[in-house]
This record gives sequence, C-alpha cells and structure tokens, in this order.
Amino acid sequence: MDEPAARRAGGRQARLGRRARPQEAVAAAPESLVTTSANPEGPTLVLACGALANEIIALREQLGVADDAMVLHCLPAELHNRPGQIAPRVDAFLTEHRHKYSRVLLGYGDCGTGGALDKVLQRHDANRLPHAHCYEFFATTPRFNEITEAEIGSYFVTDFLVRHFDRLVWEGLGLDTRPEMLATYFGNYRDLVYLAQTDTPALQAKAQEAAERLGLNYVYHQVGYGDLTQAIQDAAHV
Repeated sequence: MDEPAARRAGGRQARLGRRARPQEAVAAAPESLVTTSANPEGPTLVLACGALANEIIALREQLGVADDAMVLHCLPAELHNRPGQIAPRVDAFLTEHRHKYSRVLLGYGDCGTGGALDKVLQRHDANRLPHAHCYEFFATTPRFNEITEAEIGSYFVTDFLVRHFDRLVWEGLGLDTRPEMLATYFGNYRDLVYLAQTDTPALQAKAQEAAERLGLNYVYHQVGYGDLTQAIQDAAHV
C-alpha cells in the first residue's frame, strides 16, 4: 500500500473511533418481538459506555440533577474494542429494563456499529448521543474535522483512555505479549491526539508517554465535555 493510501486507511479508522485491530464480525442485534414500553412516571435512564461514567456523573452534579431523577448505568468500556457487541448488549438491557424509565439516552455515538445501534434504539424509543463517536462529540464536529483534515492519521484518546491506556490499549491489543504487532496496529497513524476533558498535568504526562510508546507525535487539545453537555442537559430537562 502506498503512503497516501495508508494514511487514508488510518484516517478512516480514526473517524470511526475504532482501535487499529482486526474487528470481529458484527453481531446482529436480536430482534425484539415488540417495542418495549415506557413508564411516564419513571426517571430518565442514561445507558452509557463505561468510558463516559466520570463525565456524565460530573455533568449531572453540575446541572443539579438528582441521582434518582437521572439513573446512570454503564456497560463495560471494553466494548470500545468490540463494537459488534454493543447493539446486542444494549438491546438485551433495554428489553429487560425499559419499562422502568420514562426516557432513555444512550451514552454512545454510533461507535462502529454500522447503524445497528440506531435500529435497536428505534425499537425501544431511545436516543443516543450525536455524531459517530465520543471523539467527535467531545471535540465538536468543526474542531474534530479541523484536526483530521490537518492530519488524517490521528489516533484519538480521552481522559478515560489515557487513564486506562495500559489495560485498554497496550494490553487490550496484546502489545504486552506481542510488541512486534505495534507497526501493524499503528503504522498508519502519525499523531496521538489527546482530547482532554480536564486540565490534569498528570494525565497530560501519561498521554505524552503513551504517544512515545506508540511511536506517534503528541498533540494536545483541551476540549472539555463538548456536545455531551447539551445532550445531558436535554435529557434532564434543565
């Protein structure tokens, strides 16, 4: 593959928010026989990726929303590396629990599900966060596009992914036991782009170290919560 083609391939993975690893076949979401019903008197449910837990809790506190008015339940952050499992896991949870809640906001973008997640949400009268993935709604679309247009081979991390880099990236991709795979996974990337939710020097240092371990340039952007703020505010009716 020539250099321009390789860079385009890396950029497509970055835009989809996937990790540079072979993906398992996308599992089809189970078909529900009937659409689940809502409880008009129930609280709002935020069913989220575990990678967003801290940010959603912080926003709920900032907005003054009581825990029993907006219930947060998180699916494992490891699904970030296995997008084919996201829609079935969401479908199973909502099939069992949707009747308890008045409204449901899913704390995911499309996140590499190829539209399967949106089909599940239609059956359960639920909504998800805007955009394709957390990198875009944290950065907001104009800034995300600006970053990827400047360097299409951008590998994005957030506060959560920096904090758990060893578990979710280094060990999650098997680089702890197969370091020779580093070039295969990250050869199409040029920059590690840290989209920071908080101004935390310790995380900045850890992100820079992660970039060095991956052989990538380090780029830092303080973006805060981006479009996540408005989504939580709308779900809470405040």
